[in-house]
This record gives sequence, structure tokens and C-alpha cells, in this order.
Amino acid sequence: MNILDHIVADKRKEVDFKKLIIPVSQLEQSVFFERATVSLVNKLQHSSSGIIAEHKRRSPSKSVINQNLNVFDVAKGYEDAGVCGISVLTDGKYFGGSLDDLLLARASCQLPLLRKEFIIDTYQILEAKAYGADVILLIAAILSKEEIKQFSELAKSLNLDVLLEIHDEEELHKSVMPSLDMIGVNNRNLKTFEVSLDTSKHLSTLIPNDFIKVSESGISNIEAIKALQPYGYQGFLIGENFMKTENAGESASTFIKDLLKY
Repeated sequence: MNILDHIVADKRKEVDFKKLIIPVSQLEQSVFFERATVSLVNKLQHSSSGIIAEHKRRSPSKSVINQNLNVFDVAKGYEDAGVCGISVLTDGKYFGGSLDDLLLARASCQLPLLRKEFIIDTYQILEAKAYGADVILLIAAILSKEEIKQFSELAKSLNLDVLLEIHDEEELHKSVMPSLDMIGVNNRNLKTFEVSLDTSKHLSTLIPNDFIKVSESGISNIEAIKALQPYGYQGFLIGENFMKTENAGESASTFIKDLLKY
């Protein structure tokens, strides 16, 4: 088993346990179920930077990134910096996140929030809505075409944007459907953890123009964004680059100012 297989196996156990503790009916009573969501798609379409900033404490590839930053302060700092949206890791075992992080981020800013999670069950989509998310991530590598359809259609019925993550042509071809809003190309191979922007460049020509193109992972400098923009990318997911500093919001602010001056 590779790391992705381990994560998914653990996630199935976790979700089964959560279903016993908090029934769907309880999730649906959340005040956020009535909340009007904020569209990340709309933000990206009208942005000159396209930055989606991430709150991430650690990862299987980098171990500890930053355990000291408060998610409330990070989200507020990102909003002040002018990012388009915030990605919040909610996986506990491998990334040190939680749904409480999503709640705290929701309390501190008005930006679109992406629940960054390994979604393998409709329950997690209802959870995302209940905890204040505006966007969900679906990972093509761990889902069948039928699951992508089922999950994305449920998300759309809840007024959540859908970002589908792919790594190669095969995943793209099985996944393209009208219920998706954005297609994200992960430049990191989830099996080897090697990173290459060539993945985004290669797949860009195959992604239909109906979808917002987002490049994820390995974007650590302005040159990377400038290299990807001609390929039609409007969104750039950046996590470690900001989170590894002492002030993620200030780091994002400096990055965006430099990008817009470039």
C-alpha cells in the first residue's frame, strides 16, 4: 500500500465511527446549512492573483510545517492579504487538522473556504456544509466516476463549489462532468511525492475551458505562477510557502504584492 491507500483506509474507519456519533440529522441542524455560500469560482474569475492560501500544520511528505500558528489569525491574515480563498486541512492523523479549524476560519473571515479532505463518503460533504465550507475537494485518484458524479451533484445541491483534483490524463478523462466547477492539477505525485510543474503544463491543454483551472503543489515563487498563467491557470493553491513562515498572512501579502508588480 502507498501512502494514499493508507490514508483512505484510515478515513473509511474514521467516517464510519463519526456516523455513529453525529447523525446526518444533527449535521443538517447546523446554522451553516442556511448560510449563503461564497463562490470561489467567482473570486478566481475576477482576481489578478488567483491565490488560494492554505492552512496546513504538517503533511506526510514534509512532516511538521508549522504547529505554532493559530488558524483564526492565519485566516484573518490571508483575508487581509487579498487571497481569493482559503484551503483548510481537516484531516487529523496525517495533516494535523480538524473540523474545528474550519469553524475557526469561518468565524474569522468572509472568504470562500475549501474543505481540504479525503472525501470518500457523502457524509463528509454534509459535514463540510455543516462546518461552514463553501467548496469541497474531490480527489480523482481515490474515487470512481460514479462516486465523483454522486458526490459533486450532492455538493451542487448544497450550493458548494466543487474542485476536482487530478494527477494524470486517465484521471481527467474519467472525471470530466458538468457538476464540477474547477479542475485542479496536483503537481505532486501522491505515490512518490515528487513535484513537477510540467504536470500542470501538460494537462492544461486537455482540460475543457468550461472549468476553472487550478494548479496545486510545488508553487513556491512568483516565477512558477507566471510560467503557468499562459497555460490558462486562474487559481494557484499555495500552502507550505506561507505556512512555514512565522506570519502566514504577512508572507501571503508580500507574495501577492510582488506578484502584481511583476
